Amino acid sequence: MNTSIPVLPSHTEVAVVGAGPTGLALAVTLASAGIDFVLVDKQAEGANTSRAAVVHARTLEVLDELGASRELISRGVRLTRFTVRDGARRLMTVPFDRLPTPHPYTLMVPQYETEAVLLDRLRALGGDVHRPFEVSRVTQDDTGATLTMTSGETLRAHYVVGADGMHSAVREASGIGFSGGSYAESFVLADVVMDWAPGPEEVSLTFGPAGLLVVAPLPGGRYRIVATADHAPENPDLPFVQRLLDERAPGQGAITGLVWSSRFRLQHRVADHYRAGRLFLAGDAAHVHSPAGGQGMNTGIQDGYALGRAFASDTLDGYEAQRRPVAERVVAFADRMTRIATTRNTTARRLRNVALRLLGHTGFRTKLATELAELDYR
Repeated sequence: MNTSIPVLPSHTEVAVVGAGPTGLALAVTLASAGIDFVLVDKQAEGANTSRAAVVHARTLEVLDELGASRELISRGVRLTRFTVRDGARRLMTVPFDRLPTPHPYTLMVPQYETEAVLLDRLRALGGDVHRPFEVSRVTQDDTGATLTMTSGETLRAHYVVGADGMHSAVREASGIGFSGGSYAESFVLADVVMDWAPGPEEVSLTFGPAGLLVVAPLPGGRYRIVATADHAPENPDLPFVQRLLDERAPGQGAITGLVWSSRFRLQHRVADHYRAGRLFLAGDAAHVHSPAGGQGMNTGIQDGYALGRAFASDTLDGYEAQRRPVAERVVAFADRMTRIATTRNTTARRLRNVALRLLGHTGFRTKLATELAELDYR
């Protein structure tokens, strides 16, 4: 396998920093349009974990356009419902199978598979990723911008795109603010092998006095667990994750293997602007939020596609107006979901549960499914 390109070009039209799903989607779009670009990433190939695992309908529509959807779908698990519970009691089922899209489902697939499929597509178009090159400095002037790497190389570009995550070097160089805040709770993320009573046919969101629990099936008989936790270790072990399950879904799950785990804190932020001169932002460099709804990677891939189209059609001035309102809406939606799900107030929990049971018999379910699938963001 080709794992790196050791020589960094000195000039390009568009320099893309960060080869996660956002940067790869942008690069594929640029390659398809015949625009010269250089994509750099500080990590060696494959130095990632599963992280995001949900691909929604609108993103699959974008991947249709990029020629990457069929292969990704073949690697994932298609689910048509999202079930909300309080303990073992079902409050609401959110159906995806009636949505007006060629992809009326949610695709569960590890992020490394999404990245692998996009990278294969990029290579089929003649592109690749330059690794490992970490950007230490970005400067711009009237005619372009210069990237300086920690290893000393420089890259001159007409434009630079920061798809380099929450701690973006490009955003820092741009001077663009990153407004928002953080949540008090820590979150535990784990991929496990287990016997799970609700089964592999749905994403399960479970409320309870001890905290939030999300369980979603992954390919290969694995499950993704996301849970709030006040005092989680940096790398939660199997007994710790099992205790979370036992507290929040007693008798529902028995873990037999821990594949990977992590602890993280959440923030909710949106960049004040998506452009500063010749510097652009996309993906987590432009917006971060709770994993509630699984929309982070989806919004980023759509950013990359939209920005690539803007380069191809010479409509760069419209990129921020098109994509920043989407990020504001996604961040606000995820924030509402998180606060509703994690409330510790007894009265608020009772009211929430009653409201969800009532709304489960109305058109609200379809509206929620449409919002989660991001179909209103076309």
